[in-house]
Amino acid sequence: MPDGLCYAIETEGLTKKFADFTAVDGVCLRIPKGSVFGLLGPNGSGKSTTIRMLCCVLTPTSGKGTVMGMDIQKNPEGIKQNLGYMSQRFSLYEDLTVEENLDFYGGIYGLSKDIRDERKKELITMANLSGKEKSLAGTLSGGWKQRLALGCALIHKPKLLILDEPTAGVDPVSRRVFWEIIHSLSKQGITILVTTHYMDEAESCDIVSFIFDGKIINTASPEDIIKSEGAKNLEDIFIKYVERITNTKVSSAFAGVKFLNEESNE
Repeated sequence: MPDGLCYAIETEGLTKKFADFTAVDGVCLRIPKGSVFGLLGPNGSGKSTTIRMLCCVLTPTSGKGTVMGMDIQKNPEGIKQNLGYMSQRFSLYEDLTVEENLDFYGGIYGLSKDIRDERKKELITMANLSGKEKSLAGTLSGGWKQRLALGCALIHKPKLLILDEPTAGVDPVSRRVFWEIIHSLSKQGITILVTTHYMDEAESCDIVSFIFDGKIINTASPEDIIKSEGAKNLEDIFIKYVERITNTKVSSAFAGVKFLNEESNE
């Protein structure tokens, strides 16, 4: 990353269209180095498409963006070598063991055996997977898979870590441990971009940005957004934004199912 660079990610007017459908519409982001940045929004809002463009998997229709100072269209390979990515599906090979998964990802990034073995030991300890090195990934619980996937995303020592709903379906204890690790990584200077539907997780981010219908509707610290909206928490704000934009009360969906709201004559 170039010296003096303040932002790990910068985008301007980033847009992605699929035929007549606009999935991401003029997104502008400024994500400071070493921060934990939460990208929040309902399903289909454009979060994953935005992430895929930042990971250089999708080419923008228009607009521009840089990741660690590198242009997402001009230097995709340089970006890929400097970021770690983890999705809610964990991206693991379930027929490989814990060690073999780490070896595989270390090999992808061209790590020597000595460096790979050293980092593998440290990551297994960090993930509290000691004693499970020979266990097949497919036999691990959701929480263990989550930590192994994080280890695989970190083995090449990325400057940016992108986590796309990484705690979906994971128990509360594993979620808490996972977020403790995230904040520890941030303190070491690694920038974290995370999407989540858990608003208690989002409130621990340094900055959050709400996206809806492909457009960014607000960006600030959780504390500032809660204060400016006069709300109790981010979950209330999340619901408020959805209702405001769609002009539909969230509760009306249930009210519309008449047979469930009628008194039974049986």
